[in-house]
Amino acid sequence: MRKVIITDDEIQVRKGLRFKVDWEVEGFEIVAEASNGQEALELLKNIDVDLIITDMRMPIMDGVELAKRCYEQYPHVKLIVLSGYSDFDYVRGSMKEGVRDYLLKPVAPDELEEALRRIRKEIEEEKKSQIESDRMRQLVHSHLQQVQEQYFLQLVKGEWLQLGMVKERLLQLQLEELADENVTVQFATVEIRESEDNPNRLKELWLPFQMLCKEIAKEHEGTYSFYDPSYTNMVQFLQLLDSKTPEQTPNLVKSIQEKVKKYLNLETVIGIGNVVKGLEEFRNGYISSLLSWSQSQLGGQSQVIDETAAREAVFDFSPDFERKLTNAIENVDIEMFKENLNNVLGGAKAQSVLSFTFVANRVLFLLGSLVKKYDTETKDIQNTIWNCQQSIWELNSQNRVIEFLIQLAQLIVEKVRLARFSNSKLIESIRHYLDEHYANEISLTSLSKLFHINSAYLSETFKHQVGQNFSDYLVHLRMEKAKHFLKDQQLKIIDVANLVGFSNSGYFSTVFKKHFGQTPVEFRKSELS
Repeated sequence: MRKVIITDDEIQVRKGLRFKVDWEVEGFEIVAEASNGQEALELLKNIDVDLIITDMRMPIMDGVELAKRCYEQYPHVKLIVLSGYSDFDYVRGSMKEGVRDYLLKPVAPDELEEALRRIRKEIEEEKKSQIESDRMRQLVHSHLQQVQEQYFLQLVKGEWLQLGMVKERLLQLQLEELADENVTVQFATVEIRESEDNPNRLKELWLPFQMLCKEIAKEHEGTYSFYDPSYTNMVQFLQLLDSKTPEQTPNLVKSIQEKVKKYLNLETVIGIGNVVKGLEEFRNGYISSLLSWSQSQLGGQSQVIDETAAREAVFDFSPDFERKLTNAIENVDIEMFKENLNNVLGGAKAQSVLSFTFVANRVLFLLGSLVKKYDTETKDIQNTIWNCQQSIWELNSQNRVIEFLIQLAQLIVEKVRLARFSNSKLIESIRHYLDEHYANEISLTSLSKLFHINSAYLSETFKHQVGQNFSDYLVHLRMEKAKHFLKDQQLKIIDVANLVGFSNSGYFSTVFKKHFGQTPVEFRKSELS
């Protein structure tokens, strides 16, 4: 039902209008009355209205002034102005200010019905057009946003090839502000909880929660949300910080808690991470937000835990140490992995519980990225990752955490060993990696270094297993992705080029035409026909 406000300074006229037509049959519902334009405007602050029927002459604020104010403040609201014959020219002149129709007093029922039907049709057409426009905007945004979110996860968990490549990819994904080498950010981990301990309700509201987080991120400049599948019922926020606006994070946290409570009636537990500077520190900032969250109390009450404790901790996890662990796994040397792990986490080395937890999480993240890299996420590995996460969050058994990390490393080493001796498994892992990172600048040389394989051997093996050489396979993969994006009419050609890893739209068009025999523009037109 479309909602209507009747505005007239004479109560008898308002009552008369109620009985002129069958409002329900015409698809309208009278939700309020006002005696002048000012009262109508006050009502609009609290009621979502489609139509106002207003008298021309009223005290305080007349119908034409009301129409002008509505046009400025509530442009979607339609107006019908009632007037005497002598005011005809004045009312007609006011129609450019948002008045959709006028009726002479006394109002004839059939004329009112006709006016209502015209306006109902107009409202329906506008809403249909708005829905389609919103759908297209959402589709465009979701394509870009989906790729952005996937890349955020790579930034905080994946293995980087080169910092320069990361910056170039950020530019392609319209994330220029993150590509600054001095970028300062803060992560926040947001978990939803149900005060009545109803896990089914959390499952039902999971998607609405994700969508709400995206809307909240849009409202806060320089803020992005993304989802890490490793953590249930959680959404992560990345916020660029500006020294001129120190209240950014408190404002974001307040908005999250208020809106999740208002729209979903759920409690939120928010862990705020360390402020970090530079892309290389994103992973540390992300983990510190998880550590803050891990200090929350059990139960359904809302909580905010900041990074104060984590800021004081000393985290012994250098890039050199990370490389040693990675090399041990990829060289299938479990003893070397144990030795390096114990050097940092084991023995009698003095360290805080928080520092131990941070390093353990970094190791777990590293192992998780290797699982993803080699596409080895079996049920045993998933269970071991879960057990390891739980033991870390319990913060009560150092040896148990180390045991789980070694157990997970052993499972991964066996998968890597299998890949080393099985060309099909190796190429399967590489194809999985390419499917995840197809838009990055990837060469045969960089892949061979990443997977610790001779580049000539990799080239020969890849062509034998796949039936295409590496470069042709990568181009085909990018072009198939491009076809998917080109079906979205709202994306520009340069946007599509950037999404699939091309910084130059001209070169992208050339490659696309060579691959499919038509330009991206021609392909898009053919999809419409």
